[in-house]
Amino acid sequence: MQAMIFAAGEGRRMLPLTLHTPKPLLPLGDPLIGHNHLIGHNLRRLKAAGVQEVVVNTAYLGAQIHTALGDGSAWGLRIIYSNEPFPLETGGALRHALPLLHNQPFLLINADVLCTYPLERLLARGLAGGELGHLVLVPNPEQHPQGDFVLDARGLLSTASTSACVNPSYTFSGISVLHPQLIRQYPRAREVFPLREAFGWAIEQGGLSGEVFDGIWLDVGTPARLADAQALWMQLSAN
Repeated sequence: MQAMIFAAGEGRRMLPLTLHTPKPLLPLGDPLIGHNHLIGHNLRRLKAAGVQEVVVNTAYLGAQIHTALGDGSAWGLRIIYSNEPFPLETGGALRHALPLLHNQPFLLINADVLCTYPLERLLARGLAGGELGHLVLVPNPEQHPQGDFVLDARGLLSTASTSACVNPSYTFSGISVLHPQLIRQYPRAREVFPLREAFGWAIEQGGLSGEVFDGIWLDVGTPARLADAQALWMQLSAN
């Protein structure tokens, strides 16, 4: 299965750390030791799960990401780049990358996620007939108490803002398996739009499923959470 990593954002909540460094290249461990950055962590996990080819989208300070990752051989991977003229948001990024994606399910992960979810589980699962995507959800973190989605007994998703059921809401982890047809079929796909729009449309079609992961997960979106991620990464590396 192919994978894609979102790595094009400006990382504004990370300022001033992202003034001269793209967020995916912020260090998790000793910056003098090669590849100890956010995106490197996820490349290692993708390789360990069995992925061989990864699409990486770039925009903000994208040349630094090209230089740092190269062709992916340092991770035993093949990296191909989807270069954006400016950040196209998550939905626009997928639309822009469609020529590079095979017409089959692919694993999608945010570069700034630190998580112990077993990615090989998603590769083995793939997508069932009629599914456009399968999302990994996590308990709502402190910074996002309202959550994103509600999961019903069948494993199908509804949006937390529209669901009238009593099931708890969960937050999207930034990890999923999607089919390119999600974007090809979404009727309002355009140059710049958020992926959440296409998720909402897929939910209306009954085509979006999910599961809840209760293990280690951290959205590394601020300098404080980067410090948390660095401490956590050191613990994980020591085990």
